[in-house]
Amino acid sequence: MPTFHIKHLTQYTYTQPVIDGANQIMLYPIINEFQKVVDQKINVSTNPKIATYNDFCGNTVGTFMITEPHNFVSIESEIEVHTSSIIYPEDKIPAEDQWEALKPLRNDISFMDFLRFIRFDGTEEIADMLVKYDLNEWSPYRMAVELCSYIHHNFQYAKGITTVDSKLDDVWRLKAGVCQDFTNIFLQMIRMLGIPARYVSGYICPSTEASRGEGATHAWIEAYIPFYGWLGLDPTNDIITSEHHVKLAVGRNYHDCAPVVGVYKGDASDDLFVKVKVSHVKKNNDSLVFPEVNDLNASTNRYRQNLELIQQQQQQQ
Repeated sequence: MPTFHIKHLTQYTYTQPVIDGANQIMLYPIINEFQKVVDQKINVSTNPKIATYNDFCGNTVGTFMITEPHNFVSIESEIEVHTSSIIYPEDKIPAEDQWEALKPLRNDISFMDFLRFIRFDGTEEIADMLVKYDLNEWSPYRMAVELCSYIHHNFQYAKGITTVDSKLDDVWRLKAGVCQDFTNIFLQMIRMLGIPARYVSGYICPSTEASRGEGATHAWIEAYIPFYGWLGLDPTNDIITSEHHVKLAVGRNYHDCAPVVGVYKGDASDDLFVKVKVSHVKKNNDSLVFPEVNDLNASTNRYRQNLELIQQQQQQQ
């Protein structure tokens, strides 16, 4: 049972002071039979009260407000988590029976949202590719693994050419991107087959082999395999998820699982800093720190303190 220490820093800095910042965080690992959270600390600049609730997918969501003027928001999450090995599907039931077992899920409210796919520039090409597979021979499990490999081998891993708002058409045209882009395309493929699939956000942790996606939050999918349940597949690394994947949240898409989102009042633009470090030893994460920011609140407090000191001196005179 591996133990991982995860440090996740998020910082927004603003060009001008802003007020009434309303923020949502999804930084709480899912607790199940494969991962147990031993400890977690979340620290936010100005120490606002964080309220939590469970959303429609069972994720823990945190919310907080910063009403006073501020020029940055820093969020630090430190997690200690134990993970355990996952038992993979045996895939012994005939493929035809497995596909039949999926059909009733189209009318099951628990699965409907995970079956809807988006039509985009690649839809017809994907449909033409899928009809070449004989589903009497290819089970849902085998198809999911096959398409995971297809994404890995036909899309180039390239940072900086896409954003969280990049459209499927752009990713399909570029045939490149990062884990989120691969996950978004993979979701559409799996759903087109009639297999429920959901987006997963989380972390990929150190293993004996180098993995794409380390040093940031990671994304992959979970496909619903008949007579088994939800199975994680990571197209960025062409693997079935294992004890080296830590889940934060699941949903229909990225927007259901975004680690940090927020809004504010003010005529300012923002800049985002995000870093993640994962280690087997907690002290190895100590070198990960926030960049220095001129703290508006600290400056304001110093001004008030100096003003009070001057007033006291004048009264004494």
